[in-house]
Amino acid sequence: MKKKVLTVLLVVATAISLVGCAGKAKNETTQTESTNASKDTFTIGFSNCSQDTPFFANMTPIIEDYAKEKGVEVVSLNADNDVSKQNKDIQDLVSRGIDVLIVNPVNEDGPSAGIEACNKANIPVITVDKNVKTGNDVWVGRDNKEMGRQVGQKLIELLGGPEAAKGTILEIQGTAGSTTMMNRRDGFHEEIEKAPGLKIVESSYCDFDRSKAIPATQDLLQANKDVVAIYGHNDDMALGASQVVKEQGFNNVLVCGVDGLMEAVLAIKDGQYACTASNDPVLLGQTAVDTAIDLMAGKKVESFVDAGTIIIDSSNVDEYVDENLDFATMVK
Repeated sequence: MKKKVLTVLLVVATAISLVGCAGKAKNETTQTESTNASKDTFTIGFSNCSQDTPFFANMTPIIEDYAKEKGVEVVSLNADNDVSKQNKDIQDLVSRGIDVLIVNPVNEDGPSAGIEACNKANIPVITVDKNVKTGNDVWVGRDNKEMGRQVGQKLIELLGGPEAAKGTILEIQGTAGSTTMMNRRDGFHEEIEKAPGLKIVESSYCDFDRSKAIPATQDLLQANKDVVAIYGHNDDMALGASQVVKEQGFNNVLVCGVDGLMEAVLAIKDGQYACTASNDPVLLGQTAVDTAIDLMAGKKVESFVDAGTIIIDSSNVDEYVDENLDFATMVK
């Protein structure tokens, strides 16, 4: 009798224990799911390569302001064009507990130590504008080769078409070895080669800097005849070239560039500039933030997210003129 009672008690105790364990496991799962579901805010770390051009300087407030609209916190640091500093900045952001990194790398070799720290901490890495060779999850940028190609197409059109276009084009180059420079150069060359009467003469490397583009343009104008156009790898340099063209009385030289700098857009409006390919930092920064939000929500994101471009010329310039902005924006 005692054995029967003991057996029954053991069975009941085991059953209670099993129910209790099952209940605990279920509660823990529910709590975890609830915690994940309730995490509707997170922190973005943004490492900007520099603040030394209007484009880069605008990127930080664009990302911060848009993320704030979306209810997302951003911690931003500026690398001052120093890869070593950018590595330390990213490691600092990791130690602050960021959930995702957006980085505009100093160069494509990139802040490898900082990105590796993110990889080890399972922090997604989004590169914006420039890309890196390895370590990132997504690149949000633009096809710089296509931008150069579109400027070349428009310039040939403005010069009368592939058969009629003749003369010398001066090309004001960006930074030696820069992927952006090489792509904007190569896409442009691919198109100009379709017009057999056009010849390209390249400047020395001017580092996307207007103050360096001005003397380079002066030298090229002295050394070359029959100049019909000037192409700058960014608008800042092309505007410096445009200044030289005006000062030297070259009234029929078409000047074009890349970036959609508002100063260039206003010059198009005034008939002093031919065209620019938009590199809208507003849309670029907002797309980077939206990509971070998608990643944190577990959505599938392509490895390259193209923010797109458009040619701005006299036919559509009125749509993009806004003197309160530093760059033309495609955000409507």
